[in-house]
Amino acid sequence: RLHHTAYVTRDLEATRRFYEDIIGMPLIATWCEVDELFGAERTYCHLFFGLADGGALAFFKFASPADEEQFGPKMPSSPFHHIALNVDGETQKGIEQRLAAAGYKEPQTFVLEHGYCRSVYVTDPNDLILEFTLDNPEAAKDAMERQKNARSELKRWMAGDHTSNNTFR
Repeated sequence: RLHHTAYVTRDLEATRRFYEDIIGMPLIATWCEVDELFGAERTYCHLFFGLADGGALAFFKFASPADEEQFGPKMPSSPFHHIALNVDGETQKGIEQRLAAAGYKEPQTFVLEHGYCRSVYVTDPNDLILEFTLDNPEAAKDAMERQKNARSELKRWMAGDHTSNNTFR
């Protein structure tokens, strides 16, 4: 399982509000730290938001403007750089409702029907893109076949045959 994934935040309270109040992930720990890191003493706050599997999303905020400049958030603005979290239908619906109530709309949030899953995408206050994925129940039946053919499908694609193999669309 995922233990945690870590990012740097611009604003601890905006990050807490987004993840806890809007998304519904509980704040499970706040660590206030002073460590010798990369040749200097660094002071930072580290928030952890709990995932259902026991893992967490973690966010750092540095006390020093110099540390903030060096290690601060530098999220690429690409929808192809994101974290995807698997959710059930009730959770996904609740997230969509809370996002709408908080005023999130395109392009901050959008839905993509992949066929094998339905994904709700949203950009957090740190420009991190999150995907909340609800798997199509039929996709689980196909998982063993996908795994069996994963290498041959990669080889086919690398050889120039870019034909879609998404039978759910």
